Amino acid sequence: MRRRLVLVGAAVTALGLVAGCSGGGDGSDSGKTTLKVAALEGGYGRDMYTQVIDAYKAKNPDVDVQLQISKSIEDEITPNMKAGKFPDVVVLGQGRKAALTETLVKDKALEDLTPLLTTKVPGEEKTVGDKLTGGIVGNLNTDPYGDDKTYLMPMYYSPTGLFYNKGLFASKGYKVPATWDEMFALGDQAKAQGLPLFTYPTAGYLDSYFFALLADVGGEQFYTDVMTYKQGVWQTPQAKQVLDITTKLLGYAAPTTVGYANEQDFTKNQQSILDNKALFMPNGTWIVGEMKDAPRAAGFQWGLTPLPAVTAGGKRYITTSVESVWIPGSAEHKDAAKDFIAYLYSDEAAAIFAKSDAIQPIAGIAAKLTGENADFYKVYEDPAVSALVGGFAGTAPVEGVDIKGTLFDTANSVISGDKTEVQWQTALDEASEKLRQAGN
Repeated sequence: MRRRLVLVGAAVTALGLVAGCSGGGDGSDSGKTTLKVAALEGGYGRDMYTQVIDAYKAKNPDVDVQLQISKSIEDEITPNMKAGKFPDVVVLGQGRKAALTETLVKDKALEDLTPLLTTKVPGEEKTVGDKLTGGIVGNLNTDPYGDDKTYLMPMYYSPTGLFYNKGLFASKGYKVPATWDEMFALGDQAKAQGLPLFTYPTAGYLDSYFFALLADVGGEQFYTDVMTYKQGVWQTPQAKQVLDITTKLLGYAAPTTVGYANEQDFTKNQQSILDNKALFMPNGTWIVGEMKDAPRAAGFQWGLTPLPAVTAGGKRYITTSVESVWIPGSAEHKDAAKDFIAYLYSDEAAAIFAKSDAIQPIAGIAAKLTGENADFYKVYEDPAVSALVGGFAGTAPVEGVDIKGTLFDTANSVISGDKTEVQWQTALDEASEKLRQAGN
């Protein structure tokens, strides 16, 4: 992660949030500060937050930290925010369908957290900035206005890629493909043995796949051109190559993929990897915690690999998920909120988070990891692999246009035979052009 991260902006959906006036004080009638923390309950679960908060309160008895955590946290806090009642700390990254974080960025309604980088971590000698891994701040993900001011602090980072069962590969004598030619050769071999090559939880999980593939095929500039809607980008030979590879891969998909690719049944597609009913699926390291109680085939062991190289020995990218913590500009207890965020980068807090597989971008932390996580984060040690962070650039909303849906969700229709690759490419070209015009 010390290599340079490739970043672009994320799409924005306006929610009409209006920032109210901040109270600005940190006191209360009881003499205690009530710090309100809102967090997304993702694959890491909720226990780690309660443990970190308990540890913080033990050192700060004058602060009452109240946690609000939910798998749909945006739906719970947005009504209050519209009414001018803001949480003090929010753990929520970009790329979510509700686009709450992106909306506050667009409205310039976040607190400037740049001073945090030079703030000592409570109880330690190092500053927050000293502890962070190189390149994780000072980019468009953390400094969205390009003014060298940080508004979103990186909370967790996770490599995403193709997950598989190491045990199955060992027992079958399969080699993890290094090129797409090897991937499709393995697909034919596995198919003859009754094993599908590929599945995905929902089509939305193809974001990590597509972002990496775009960079693999055309390099960083092509990736950026796609993310920023360069005119005619989806008509290029590189774009066709991306869709050619993907369409061929989808031809090897497990037959249950589309039927289970929804919010209710997606874990059944994930279970197919655990049951040796498919070889690869795109996902992130949170999958380990999310499926920790699920039954699994004998000898099962999680493995992670970047996408195969387009050409032998070619550069490969791995999409890196970065989740953020931030303070609303209208939060009431900003000073206490900043102290709490600084504590989140302490060795004590990092150890608690790591037990739930929530790995923070703290320098040297990968060397302390054990088991599966140690293997996962080694992916960044390969000099032929570069981290890729980002998503589609924001534009004014265009009615009826959802570029992510057009790129990812159409995979379901390609598998079912309802859409052709040509139709897919045409739809992407049309959607991209509309967003390009909206961005001018």
